[in-house]
Amino acid sequence: MEKRLTTPDGTPVSRLAFGTMQFGGRADQAASREMFEASLDAGINHFDTAYVYNGGASEELLGSMIGNRRDTMLIATKAAYDGGGSRQNILNSFGVSQKRLGLDVIDVLYMHRFDPDTDLQESIEALAGLKQSGRIRYIGLSNFAAWQVMKAISIAEKLGETIDILQPMYNLVKRQAEVEILPMCADQKVACAPYSPLGGGLLTGKYAAGASGRLTEDDGYARRYGPGWMHEAAVSLGEIASETGTHVATLAVAWAAAHDSGPTPIISARNAEQLRPSLDALSFRMDAELYARLAALSPTPPPATDRLEEQS
Repeated sequence: MEKRLTTPDGTPVSRLAFGTMQFGGRADQAASREMFEASLDAGINHFDTAYVYNGGASEELLGSMIGNRRDTMLIATKAAYDGGGSRQNILNSFGVSQKRLGLDVIDVLYMHRFDPDTDLQESIEALAGLKQSGRIRYIGLSNFAAWQVMKAISIAEKLGETIDILQPMYNLVKRQAEVEILPMCADQKVACAPYSPLGGGLLTGKYAAGASGRLTEDDGYARRYGPGWMHEAAVSLGEIASETGTHVATLAVAWAAAHDSGPTPIISARNAEQLRPSLDALSFRMDAELYARLAALSPTPPPATDRLEEQS
């Protein structure tokens, strides 16, 4: 099992996290507030944002909603998606994030992505300094390969610190994390909060029904989920959802959460109605037979050594 983080009052974080990427973008203030309250009501206490989300509107809206519930929530944000992983860039963006969120202490600060042009030592030293000064509680990494995480762990250890949480992409049609990332997190006691359990909406079945969304509006998402077999898997997932009387989004989120390493998927939506089936995954019981049936809809990634004969 992976490491489980806690809120400031010592409560373990919920089995799902809520991502505020839509706040101030596809979700206006009213819709954002409604989703925030619905998440709290469902038992979620882990909220994720980033410096770059919607020009800062995501952080500002989330900050305006925290109120007197601060100690009961884990608040995570990210730095250095743009501008590189230098110490100065991390500290500058973190200072802005503090002001937007209205927090002296932010629970998790992620380095948003690996920067090949900056010595990782400098980046981790910046994060470690923030933790040691009490301005953050946990150090996180996002979109890092396993070898990059292990390098960061080694650097952090020499500084007397740990890498506490990792945020990779993971869902039924994006399973690369199973090869090294999820086993590494379990082995190294690093919490894991994977994003996109619904595959940019692909796994909700809406694109098969002709609806619009990220895959039709964003070229990057269109390429990410372009292969035909992914769309075929989404159709089959919908058929199983109908057969079992379960919303397809509930199945997709519950499947991502059911990996034996115990990840904490980050759910999101544009409005509370769209969010509800993902929240229902908190109480859905995924048995081994159904888990295997869903997993069979997509290719199991080969082992890191590519020795297929050793794959169970």
